[in-house]
Amino acid sequence: MKAQRFIIFLILAASILFPLKAEAKRRLVKVDGSSTVFPITEAVAEEFQAAKRGKVMVTVGISGTGGGFKKFCRGETDVSDASRPIKPTEVELCRKNGIEYIELPVAYDGIAVVVNPGNNWVDYLTVKELKKIWEPSAQGRVTKWNQIRPEWPDKEIHLYGPGVDSGTYDYFTEAIVGKEGASRGDFTASEDDNVLVQGVSTDPLALGFFGFAYYEENRDKLKLVPIDDGNDSNGKGPILPTPETVNNGTYQPLSRPLFIYVNKKAAKRPEVRDFVRFYLREGRELVREVGYIPLPDKAYELALKRFEKGITGSVFAGKGSQVGVRIEDLLKIEE
Repeated sequence: MKAQRFIIFLILAASILFPLKAEAKRRLVKVDGSSTVFPITEAVAEEFQAAKRGKVMVTVGISGTGGGFKKFCRGETDVSDASRPIKPTEVELCRKNGIEYIELPVAYDGIAVVVNPGNNWVDYLTVKELKKIWEPSAQGRVTKWNQIRPEWPDKEIHLYGPGVDSGTYDYFTEAIVGKEGASRGDFTASEDDNVLVQGVSTDPLALGFFGFAYYEENRDKLKLVPIDDGNDSNGKGPILPTPETVNNGTYQPLSRPLFIYVNKKAAKRPEVRDFVRFYLREGRELVREVGYIPLPDKAYELALKRFEKGITGSVFAGKGSQVGVRIEDLLKIEE
């Protein structure tokens, strides 16, 4: 009888202890959002998981900035990657669902405009020409290269760009067309920038845009196009996006900050808190490794202070894409 009771005790003990162990192993941080920010967060997640020796798992999805905010503001994720500040509609959705968020800048990026390497006629593009190509009224009307410049070929333009849930799409349309979300609809769209890379790299008549890191990763099969903002503010004419030109603000208007947004309630969980701290303390070198531009050390220090104090809301007043934001603007985070 004693032996039977001992066996029952072991079974009961196992039924209590093993689920606890399994639960400990299932500590999870859920991230989704921008495909532009994805390479940074993926790199940070890998290093963080290695440091935690498998005790924490970080999942990183690519739903686009808008798609990520929809999940985040419904409470489905802990952290949201974003290639633009949060929009008023997203602020309202978070408010409606009781989601408080902490906005943290993590890097700086330039949007790369690219063509196929076989394109031997595009030497640069102006902001005015980009607008002529991408504005809504161009659909069905501006369809050939020689409509941009008469000396260019009488051949079709095949356009590739991020989908409408992408923060890169939002920012590009605001910067180039003058209104966020306003563009022609007859282009090949994808939330996955690798799909866009594949499209442009295999299509001699292609023109596309996406985050600079995706160009850097695929520079052997893409041709980067210099952009002239038309203001001659730098006195140097068309400018290529590089870490230097993005950092010093001369690559305009297609330079922008990148963010993560953290659910304040989720940040109380040790695994989420540790992940965000790791991101802000160790992420700088990883930002550089994956092809983006790190913020100044001071910016990361202030972002960490903002996180530790649990300061919620957006320093951009929840207005969404804002063109011309420079590093100095990111240093206005409350200390």
